[in-house]
Formats: sequence, structure tokens, C-alpha cells
Amino acid sequence: MGRRRKSRGRAVDGVFLLNKPPGISSNFALQQVRRLYGAAKAGHTGALDPLATGMLPICLGEATKFSQHLLDSDKRYITTAKLGIRTDSSDADGKVLEEKPVPVDLTSEQIEQLLIDNFSGDIEQVPSMFSALKHQGQPLYKLARQGIKVEVKPRNVTIHEIKMTAFRGDEIDLEVFCSKGTYIRSIVEDLGLMIGCGAHVQMLHRLDVGEFTADRMMTLDELRQNVPENADEEQQKSIQIELDKLLLPAWAAVAGMPAAQLDQHQTDLILHGQCVPQDEYEAGVLVRLFSTVTETHAERFLGVAEVSDEGVLKPKRLVCTEDDQ
Repeated sequence: MGRRRKSRGRAVDGVFLLNKPPGISSNFALQQVRRLYGAAKAGHTGALDPLATGMLPICLGEATKFSQHLLDSDKRYITTAKLGIRTDSSDADGKVLEEKPVPVDLTSEQIEQLLIDNFSGDIEQVPSMFSALKHQGQPLYKLARQGIKVEVKPRNVTIHEIKMTAFRGDEIDLEVFCSKGTYIRSIVEDLGLMIGCGAHVQMLHRLDVGEFTADRMMTLDELRQNVPENADEEQQKSIQIELDKLLLPAWAAVAGMPAAQLDQHQTDLILHGQCVPQDEYEAGVLVRLFSTVTETHAERFLGVAEVSDEGVLKPKRLVCTEDDQ
């Protein structure tokens, strides 16, 4: 096992579930959390537009090694579609392209049928030019702001559930449970075109990411309340202890994986990059690894292993622990 590289900030590991406020980028929100924790390493898992709010998991320290699993997970959103106005970005921050009256005879039943017929199950979707997808290394939204247009290929996504929760004449509230890579603004844009008057996203809020649910989020203001200004060195230690209690464990991002308990001998083998036998899981399964409780060590998370074709646990992504330093 390698040791942690020395860097600015402290070694703190875990996942913070941020309720991102509107008006700031996901990276700015990430840096705020990182600063409050004084963390040496941090990363977010799936950007939200400045207009959007809600669940933004922030991985600190060793938890960043497993952030891809959150990027690949399903998401749940609520959104408000504003009918009658199309914008270049398909959201309220964009430039108005077209305005049309909303059909006076539009009904809830018609909208619900459009959702069922066009936005259920596996669908093909063309991402917005204002998305974070990259073209030749450049995010599409940067190209769009420069007036550069490129071909954006459609992609396959899955809508597990979509339902209308309210209809107010020129506004539609939707709840969408979808696979990774789904663009809610593309759904709203397409729905507006089908209705015949256009539409854009007026509000977007992410409720859930994978196993993480909205009731566990905290706002930046709530987090800041735990970090009083002008604290002395002793107080800062106490503050850090309380802050760390707000974190989910580093393995929270892979909580859906099965777990294996290793004895001391097996732990030593894994930490030296060697395989250990197992007879419970099929080849290709990813497994969380934990060392068992001994007289000298409490149970600790070691990382993730993959079951090889030979049926053994092969280390895939290991964490650095205090014992490795």
C-alpha cells in the first residue's frame, strides 16, 4: 500500500451530501465544502447547473476513489417546465429564442399521455449544447457560449419513472427517476415541442443519487454553522471532530455492493496486492472488503475487489489507512 501524499489540508475521508443552492457552480460548491473541512482532497459526483439545486455528493479523501459509482447511479429529480418560451440553453438562464401561446385546450390527460408515449423506459435523447459533455476536450457549454455549434449525437438513457405532479396552465411540475446521463432539460425541451408551444426548465432540484436520499442532505449554511470564526487551535480540533460526524463513511458510495470480511492473514495478502480465495460470489462481482475486528484493530474498510474468473478476490481499488502511513 502506498502512503498518502503530503498536501495542503488534512486527511479526512467520507461523503458529504450537499443540498446545493441556486446560482453557484458545482465546483464552487465543492470548494466551499472542502475549505470548511480543511480537506486535502475532494471531488463531486455529477455536476449540477448553476440554476439547479439539490443533491451533490461531495467525496473527501479516500472516498474520491469510488466517486465513479455515484456518477453511474440512477438519479431522481423534480422540475418545473415553463411552457410557451424556448431558450437556447433550455433553461431559465438562457436567451429567449421563441415565444408561442400555450394551447388553450391543453389538458392534464394530454400531457400525461405524451409522457407515457415518449418518455418511459429506454429512450433516445439528444443532449443540450449547454451540457457538460465534451467535444474534442472542450465542454459543449463553452462552445455554445462562443456561438460554436457541433453535432451532438443522440444517446440511450432509461426513464424508470416519470410523472406529472401539477399542471398550472403554463407550468408543469414533473418528477423523474432516471439512469445516468439523462438530461432533464432535454425532456422539457422535447415535451414543449410536442405540445406545440415550446418550454424550458424553470426549476430543477435533484432529490436522490443512488442510495442517497434527500432527507440526508445539508445546506452550505447549515454546514457553516458548525464552523465558528476565530476558533483557537484546541477549538478547531473539536470542530473537526463534530464536522467529521456529519460525513458518511468512505465506502458509502459503494454501499450497494456485497461485503466480505477478511481475517488478519487475508487482510495482509490484499494490502500487498495479492488475491484471497472465496466461494460465495460469481466472476465479475465487485465486493467491498473489510478487515475483521481484532484485539488491536477495529473493523476497517480496505477497498473494493473483483471476483476473478478463477473465483478469487482480486484487489481492484484499495484505500490508504492510518496504518499504512
